[in-house]
Amino acid sequence: MRLLLVADTYPPSCISGALQMRDLAVALARQGHRPLILTPTDQPGQRVRLEEHDGVQVLRVRAPRTKDVPYMRRTLAELVLPWVLLRGLNASVLRHERWDGVIWYSPTIFLGKVAKAIKRRSRCPGYLIVRDLFPDWAADAGVLKKGGLAYRCFKRVERFQYRQADMIGVQTPSNAPLVACDAPAARIEVLHNWLSPLTVPAGMQSTDPSSLLGDFESRINFVYAGNMGVAQDMGAFIALAKRMQGRADVGFIFIGRGSEVARLKVEAQALSNLLVLDEVSPERLSEVLAHCHVGIVALHPAHATHNIPGKLLTYLNAGLPVLARVNPNNDLVALVEREGVGLTVSGDNPALLHVHALRLADDSGLRAAMGQEGRALARRLFSPESAARQLTSRLMERAESDTGTRRAT
Repeated sequence: MRLLLVADTYPPSCISGALQMRDLAVALARQGHRPLILTPTDQPGQRVRLEEHDGVQVLRVRAPRTKDVPYMRRTLAELVLPWVLLRGLNASVLRHERWDGVIWYSPTIFLGKVAKAIKRRSRCPGYLIVRDLFPDWAADAGVLKKGGLAYRCFKRVERFQYRQADMIGVQTPSNAPLVACDAPAARIEVLHNWLSPLTVPAGMQSTDPSSLLGDFESRINFVYAGNMGVAQDMGAFIALAKRMQGRADVGFIFIGRGSEVARLKVEAQALSNLLVLDEVSPERLSEVLAHCHVGIVALHPAHATHNIPGKLLTYLNAGLPVLARVNPNNDLVALVEREGVGLTVSGDNPALLHVHALRLADDSGLRAAMGQEGRALARRLFSPESAARQLTSRLMERAESDTGTRRAT
């Protein structure tokens, strides 16, 4: 199948959405399909640039920056993004290409216009990958007022993109009824998250970990790798680090980007057991994780939606047990506990979070057993190959159905 994959991020960005779309595209190519990634770039240079990486074509279109910018600027940039991407595609050597299917990734919620245009032009089916439920999570976290003007506008955009999708893949069973409030339930299915194990390419020079980690290299490290914003409520783990300052053998390492990074770096100046690092490449992250012992999953307890963050898969693939603090009734709690891959706290319970952290710090055998189970779970349930097969199967089924319908009429 000739497939168009549309996303607002792609490597060299290191955020989970970028890595997931790369791994999905590579898996599709290895299965004999011909994917093209359509994605924006804010780097100077050509307005449209066609590249190839790992057997995957990537069309980068210069567009306003949408990451690590103020909310209003981000909203305006994402609002114009569909037109910018379509203009770039139409200006490229691929402007006359016919597509067998379009797959787009949300967040952002603004790519429905691209999907609509491609579906109309190529008369092909579309699959929407939903990884968080914006704007509802923002209302839950207090960033938006539920029912306010901004919330209502974002809901209209969200519902528009649902209408463009022949199938909608949510990441947990409990998210299906939430999406069904705004889209037909028959179109919704669970599409598990996926991620390939992080590796250091052959021939790539290793970095001395002490240059990044300093004396943390010899500690039992709890690591958080990912976005640090309002949705994560990292303050709970700042409080945990303060509570465990007496443990000279334990460290906390936060790595990533987001609206809270600057504040967290200020907090770290007063804590000898907390290190906050800027985002690093996946290869460097692999080296850092080799000196870590527990992976942190952080979700604001006010969330009403469910989330299996990409960072969880990073930890599982690295053989790290998980310490998760998430919203009550999140499907992640049942998954982690059922599979024996970590310990969880539902809601805001600092005392239980502390108890779990001490248990994981003190029991190396428990950490090893949970890490082994995590690797097995990642291979069984969260592989890019499984996601690629599910997506193409659904697209082919829909295409055959549409062909039959056209013949009947």
